Amino acid sequence: MPILAVSVLRAQPPHPAGPELEKIANVCSPEDISTLGLDCAEDSPCPVYLELTSVDGLGASIFVTGDLHTVDTTVAGVLLASTDGGRTWSEPAKRIRSATLQQIQFSDAQHGWIAGNLLDPLPRAPFLLSTVDGGETWHRTAFPGDPEFGSIQQFWFDSANRGQLVMDRSQGATAKYELYSTSDGGETWTLKSTRTEGTRLAEAQPQADWRAIADKDSYEVQRRTAAAWETLARFPILAGECK
Repeated sequence: MPILAVSVLRAQPPHPAGPELEKIANVCSPEDISTLGLDCAEDSPCPVYLELTSVDGLGASIFVTGDLHTVDTTVAGVLLASTDGGRTWSEPAKRIRSATLQQIQFSDAQHGWIAGNLLDPLPRAPFLLSTVDGGETWHRTAFPGDPEFGSIQQFWFDSANRGQLVMDRSQGATAKYELYSTSDGGETWTLKSTRTEGTRLAEAQPQADWRAIADKDSYEVQRRTAAAWETLARFPILAGECK
């Protein structure tokens, strides 16, 4: 799978508040503008914003999920990765148009998963991205026969093969949540129960040592140390323009 370059700004000494801003390349293509029906032009460009949602790390490797969007349209889901502790970044998975990438979890050094769905504008067509090689390549798995509407509320794997997942099927005044299980690493899922109230997976634990937080103009990717939170990378919220 191709690696999409992320430019790294290192011309100036480190910012007093942390590392220099990383720059994401090619935030919007002519095909994006055409396919998404964006009203953007050279003399009237559309700002494109970055939103980061989840972080996980393995040694010197860091993975950050999120999306690029205009004021009213989701452009693409993005996965940012660093193998050197946040000094340089790449995109190890092809961007998914109209999608957002959310929760990420690694069960060990090789096996990891990311929850995602399309947004146009309601959440639909939920899917998982999975890796078996420590995040070098990612495989997309949709839910066969899945209804259009839905999003993955939460998932958790306690091994490379066994996992559970809560699907949110709520729409308008109708509340519906489905609990699934898998024994093959997320390739196939079995419906276990359907409920009218949301549920939380008891085994799932929030990321205690990693986070992405936003300030006025950037996101900071941080790791918890014994003394405090350490900022390893900074990404601008205003990522670029469609034009």
